[in-house]
Amino acid sequence: MALPSPEVAAAASRKDTTPGDHGGFQTSQDSVDGALEPRSGNESPDETKADSVLVDWDGPDDAANPVNWPDLKRWAHIIMISILGLITNLAPTICAPGIRGIVADLDITSETVSTLAVTFYVLGIALGPMVLSPLSEVYGRLPIYHAANLVFVVFVIGNALSTNVAQFIVFRFISGCAGGVPMALGGASIADLTQLSNRGLAITLFSLGPLTGPVLGPLIGGFIAATKGWRWAFWVLAIVGGAAAVLSLAVLRETHPRTLLERRVLGRALTRPTLLLVRSPVVLILSLYVGLVFGIMYLLFTTFTDVFEGQYGFTTSTSGLVYLGLGSSMVVSVPIFNQLNKRMIARATAQGLPAPSPESRLLPMIWFSPSVTAGLLLYGWTVDYRVHWFVPIIGTALCGYGAFFVLMPAQLYIVNMFGSEGAASALGANLLLRYISGTFLPLAGPKMYQTLGYGWGNSLLGLLSLVLPFPVLFYKYGGVLRSKAPLSFRAGAV
Repeated sequence: MALPSPEVAAAASRKDTTPGDHGGFQTSQDSVDGALEPRSGNESPDETKADSVLVDWDGPDDAANPVNWPDLKRWAHIIMISILGLITNLAPTICAPGIRGIVADLDITSETVSTLAVTFYVLGIALGPMVLSPLSEVYGRLPIYHAANLVFVVFVIGNALSTNVAQFIVFRFISGCAGGVPMALGGASIADLTQLSNRGLAITLFSLGPLTGPVLGPLIGGFIAATKGWRWAFWVLAIVGGAAAVLSLAVLRETHPRTLLERRVLGRALTRPTLLLVRSPVVLILSLYVGLVFGIMYLLFTTFTDVFEGQYGFTTSTSGLVYLGLGSSMVVSVPIFNQLNKRMIARATAQGLPAPSPESRLLPMIWFSPSVTAGLLLYGWTVDYRVHWFVPIIGTALCGYGAFFVLMPAQLYIVNMFGSEGAASALGANLLLRYISGTFLPLAGPKMYQTLGYGWGNSLLGLLSLVLPFPVLFYKYGGVLRSKAPLSFRAGAV
């Protein structure tokens, strides 16, 4: 990127910025007065020159622009980010099969505390990106990735060495704060690296980590706990995380287009995710819905040990196999989503549009989210009537299939809406509600199932996930809501 002249640099140091996609932006006095909205595009050239200074790439083919990097380099970044997201998403559940060993070794006497020992990592995922994600929009993505990788590995090692429950829970929380970074920054990095029209495949690959990590975690952790003990689950996680951190030093490069010129907006950037939740109905309502579905999935995970070990007689090492139902549904969902995405792009092209509208991305959510309800009903009632274990696993597969088509369209909708400049903050806000739900909703599980049983308890959850018409309302009124969001960086973008 061409270096700005002293006059441009001086202007940039005095004024906030109005973001664009993949680079070019204007410094504007309006943003100093509190507006973070894009220009309408109707200003005259004279008005634009009077009020702003344009800083841009050296043309659309500038090789320094991440979207113009060679395909091998761009996809190496995307795959590396996806690997980081997968590893940090193994951590929430890799210790679940060994929870009895954790309870015994750390002298945990409360069922609530034992549940929090597993889920407090998820609370860290919720809160960590609220601070770290906006920092990536000021100091760049790269230092945040590397710092988060280091903190994650160090405190996972702390878990392996814990001698009491207080240490264990604190280390889980801190490692979760760092572990949430690849998920919050991943979508923003993909927005840096890809054009809007071909972003679907990259987002699909990246989202496999958050979706399959909690499935693979117990599968791996079950065998480790049965042979080596629960501490080795964390040692394995630290080894894999450390190797990925070293590899990321060689692969990852800075992708954020305005790292140097956004330092003036640090204070506002840190509050941006919270303000998006409070003042943007799009982010708030969509985050509530995704958080509900995500919390239900984690609540479902908490029942697997009692159901499949206690009721069906699975051993500690084989209990992780029950997660294969969820895993297989994720694998099946990827090519289906990719085909649907290609059809959306083809339809938009046929209509003369550069890319599908954000609202059209929600159609798969409308079509397939009822699978969560169907899966909960099948799982709950077949467990209640002690049907063969394979049938409730089919129910978990349906839940996973529906959850995929809630999470994926929601992430793509937010990335398309906010673009490279605001995606990290918006996804950080989305993650807050998602992982707070994943932390605390499972605490209601034991009491609910004790009172209602698995059949009626899961029926209640399934009904709750079905009756909330958020996907339909967003599809119909999302454009109107986006136009009224005062902090929408990319409001109205397609």
